[in-house]
Amino acid sequence: MLKVSADWLVVIVMIGFSVVGCGGPAGSTAAKHDDHGHAHDHPSQGPHAGELIELGKEEYHAELIHDDATHTITIYVLDGAAKAGVPIEATELALNLLVEGKPQQFKLPAKPATGDPAGKSSCFALTDQALCTALDTPKTTGRLNLTIAGKSYVGKISAHDHNHP
Repeated sequence: MLKVSADWLVVIVMIGFSVVGCGGPAGSTAAKHDDHGHAHDHPSQGPHAGELIELGKEEYHAELIHDDATHTITIYVLDGAAKAGVPIEATELALNLLVEGKPQQFKLPAKPATGDPAGKSSCFALTDQALCTALDTPKTTGRLNLTIAGKSYVGKISAHDHNHP
């Protein structure tokens, strides 16, 4: 029988907990959650490496891309798995933000992605330094409002968190 000292037993148990606590294989971009009655994978970022915004009970997602170099904010409308674009019948999306206690609204015009059918768009973008600054301001909150297949959705937005060079 193999004898293991108490110190080694603690090390082995700690390694076991750290491996189990990782939430998946290295490089995984999904995390498991069970805070709404069922467990499944939730993507942590969209197909364009942007931040995801949940729409409905994960019926859809929006992906927010913040390009500091061009001062452009792009939002992609995605399916429930946050993988494929969902073209919608909108000419613009509204971002309603609360920045330092002051309401601000920005309209992102449709920029149809390749393959979007005529009259629909899965991509919306606005080049506006004020919008980029608003999203970078600590404690900024807001809502993305859109309609998909006749149903209204609201996605929560918070201050953009990224590292600036």
